[in-house]
Amino acid sequence: MEKLKIGIIGCGGIANGKHMPSLKKINKVEMVAFCDIIEERALKAKAQYGTADAKVYTDYKKLLEDKSIDVVHVCTPNRSHSFITVDALEAGKDVMCEKPMAINSAEAKKMIDAANRTGRLLTIGYQSRQRNDSQYMKQECLDGTFGEIYFAKAIAIRRRAVPTWGVFLNEYEQGGGPLIDIGTHSLDLTLWMMDNYKPKMCLGTSYHKLGKLPADLQGNDWGPWDTEKMTVEDSAFGFVVMENGATVVLESSWALNYADPREAITVICGTKGGADMLDGLRLNGVRHSRQFITRPNLSAGGAAFYEGDAGEDMSVKEARQWIDAVINRRQPCVLPEQAFVVTQILEGIYESSKTGDVYYFNK
Repeated sequence: MEKLKIGIIGCGGIANGKHMPSLKKINKVEMVAFCDIIEERALKAKAQYGTADAKVYTDYKKLLEDKSIDVVHVCTPNRSHSFITVDALEAGKDVMCEKPMAINSAEAKKMIDAANRTGRLLTIGYQSRQRNDSQYMKQECLDGTFGEIYFAKAIAIRRRAVPTWGVFLNEYEQGGGPLIDIGTHSLDLTLWMMDNYKPKMCLGTSYHKLGKLPADLQGNDWGPWDTEKMTVEDSAFGFVVMENGATVVLESSWALNYADPREAITVICGTKGGADMLDGLRLNGVRHSRQFITRPNLSAGGAAFYEGDAGEDMSVKEARQWIDAVINRRQPCVLPEQAFVVTQILEGIYESSKTGDVYYFNK
């Protein structure tokens, strides 16, 4: 079968760190076009990942004019996710957009409307679903192991790991800091496990307490951040109540005086049992009047919940199931409607933190 032709829009950190290396390992595709506002980055991407005749652009709209391109990966700063994705869908391309879906729910809704209008496939880059622990926990959820899940925690806590590159510190470009950057992964995982996408209300707080620390007090994993450029929160927290009464607590930070950091994990509690990723994957329950905790061995064997080798890197598994969805014209693992609700909740937490009031989703 002829290989799918892929265009990459945005050749920065996430494209080089995840998308392009993963796609390179899939023999069903070839990367034939690269676009970046800095031409040098697009040229470098072509040399490393592209076909010999791959094209380079600085204007993404020119890339979209190429009718031979089947799929587009949008790997740009958050603010441009929505309009680039909509344009790509309208141009007849299937689209993988990097997380978060958009900077707010109105922009995310435009993406869903465009996908529905054009009949093209759209997915969002929540690769944490493809980890072995996530896949195993999801299967247990589908098996009904935990019963009704009515309490959960979405955790994305870094002690001192503020990204110092790109536009991560720019609120205008990114829409926020750790909440929209890494909190989005843990929230996506949590809602996916619960299979609950109907939020009722939330209360949120965000903090700018450590972002202006002088360099000698930062102790950052990636070196000192620029305090003048840091316009986003350094931590944010949310308390979410779903329509069925279930509760989700979301914790996120890039910088927090917290000695036990954990990122992109979830804790779920149901009527029959629970599970967490606090110390590897642990399942808990009661049998024969005795409490138990069990730890599945995820180091070998096991079938992937979606096609692919269970031992593959999660980013490669994400790319593989996405390409299989495109080829076979079926739903990808991450549905845009699911990612939309994640964006809704993040927006609600930010809004609540600004007003100090409860945010209602169906007001």
